[in-house]
Amino acid sequence: MKTFPLLLLFLILTACKTPEATFSHQSKALKIEQLTKSTFLHTSYLQTESFGKVPCNGMLVMDGGEAIVYDTPADIAASKELLDWVEGNLNCKVKAVVVTHFHVDCLGGLAEFHERAIPSYANVQTIHLAKADSANLPQNGFDNYMELTVGSKKVITEYLGEGHTKDNVVGYFPAEKVLFGGCLIKAVGAGKGNLEDANTKAWSETVRQVQSKYHEAEIVIPGHGKYGGQELLTYTIEMFGKD
Repeated sequence: MKTFPLLLLFLILTACKTPEATFSHQSKALKIEQLTKSTFLHTSYLQTESFGKVPCNGMLVMDGGEAIVYDTPADIAASKELLDWVEGNLNCKVKAVVVTHFHVDCLGGLAEFHERAIPSYANVQTIHLAKADSANLPQNGFDNYMELTVGSKKVITEYLGEGHTKDNVVGYFPAEKVLFGGCLIKAVGAGKGNLEDANTKAWSETVRQVQSKYHEAEIVIPGHGKYGGQELLTYTIEMFGKD
């Protein structure tokens, strides 16, 4: 009669917790919001000259006691806060961080991940551009497509063309149909933002490729601003289709 309770306790202690919908975290430096059973949105803040204090989004995916982070928080302190929260509240080991392009809002906290021996991954173009920009460098490069596993589930990272930058990639978690578009994708109602390294002529077509490839995505996370659904892709296509 005691077998089932003991088995349940064993599973709870040895597996990554399945968080309740109320699991969240908020401080002056970092906000974490649960989107699905296994995916979270992390938002940190970057002080800029042109746009003031900018909220910067990233994605966290977990399964089977493991987690993968897309884009570091904007700085070392917020990255430490995120990693401590994952380890302390989800009981997960972060096995990788994926950088979606070479700007500081994607890799500003990379040193903290490396300090904890967490491998980092990026498009080979991102590594090249980060080196030219004298930024922290991701350790492992890929060309156009990469699959990683988190627990028993796969996470896809793919380069489909230029837009916000020439190296921007997207991340997709098929198990829960969540797409991390990063700064390639705009929140509905957002402006064009930082175009310093952009290819505005190619941007719309690149997002069309994303929409065609990941048309099943139900949640879409932009690099800045509110997440939503496929309407974010349509909005971005229309915005840059006029250029």
